[in-house]
Amino acid sequence: MTIEFAARLEQAVAAGELAGATAVLVDREGATFETAQGLRAAGGDAAMTLDTVFWIASMTKAVTSVAALQLVERGALSLEGDLTGLLPEFGALKVVEGFDEAGAPRLRPARRAPTLRELLTHTSGFSYGFLSDDVARCATTVNTGARSDYVLPLTFDPGEAWGYGVGIDWAGLAVEAASGQPLDAYFREHILGPLGMDDTTFAPDAGQSARRAGMHVRLPDGALAPIPFGMPTEPEVWSGGGGLFSTASDYARFVRMLLNDGALDGARILSPETVAAASRVHTGALRAGAWTTAQPTLTRDVDLFPDMHTGWGLTGLVTPEPGPAGRSAGSQAWAGLANCYYWVDRAAGKGGVMLSQVLPFGDPRVLELFAALEAQAYA
Repeated sequence: MTIEFAARLEQAVAAGELAGATAVLVDREGATFETAQGLRAAGGDAAMTLDTVFWIASMTKAVTSVAALQLVERGALSLEGDLTGLLPEFGALKVVEGFDEAGAPRLRPARRAPTLRELLTHTSGFSYGFLSDDVARCATTVNTGARSDYVLPLTFDPGEAWGYGVGIDWAGLAVEAASGQPLDAYFREHILGPLGMDDTTFAPDAGQSARRAGMHVRLPDGALAPIPFGMPTEPEVWSGGGGLFSTASDYARFVRMLLNDGALDGARILSPETVAAASRVHTGALRAGAWTTAQPTLTRDVDLFPDMHTGWGLTGLVTPEPGPAGRSAGSQAWAGLANCYYWVDRAAGKGGVMLSQVLPFGDPRVLELFAALEAQAYA
């Protein structure tokens, strides 16, 4: 069965559907399959390798969530406590309710500030401009690395709905405030260093930059076009919602830590009780993980499990039923904007990572490959 996924990826690369990609399957003991095929960038000559560095975007969110949960375990943060003492902006949050005839937003005070649990589960009311026209019209800056990028109006009062957005960026700012460390330093000391994730960083060094995969956009005819891409190199704050670069092998170590109830190779990151609690659905009757795009160049309309009442845990999307490609009920997963994907099946002790660099998100060709990778894990 190893040949099946490798052959599918080889065919996709040969057909020009992807410049290249990397993939790793793991169990609790280590990698069970790994491959890198194609080129780092379309039209280039550098081969894709397992140590190729990708912008993993929202796969950062799980790392930030783990950091926040570490501080909950230590008593420095609370899932339900008032965060305004750590995040002063939360004392003046507004909800956008449309625009007047002159185009000015109609804003009202939020009924209360969101809790850390709501930030981690995307029930805080924060959204993204690429998912909300209202937020896009209110945003004055985008992706500059400034703290003000995240001072956005809410689209609903905290706890009243599910909506994907910058809430976990705010959770990252809460981690900084509670720990007294910049997020990059906190990650390195408490998560990335102990896990041996040496190629996971907000700011790739010269060696890592030389191994970076190029970004691409899918054209209307299905072809790929390379595009320039970069993240702020000296930001005011690091994006806990989407700023990390990593490799498939590095992120597979993070997956294995979750499979092993919060520990890996002697490093204890979270307690087993916290990992178990984080893996449960925390959004109740609210369905999570699907959206309609407001910016089709960045993401398609997305519903990865249209026949399932998916929920959100404290570290990612939870599929409460068995998945069509093999994962067990209660598995967690998520993704990154440039079509990077992973899943963690603690019940079966299996997981996987697949990384590519193509926009918009929700690319059908990449999703088909990821489903084939998952099916291989359970064959």
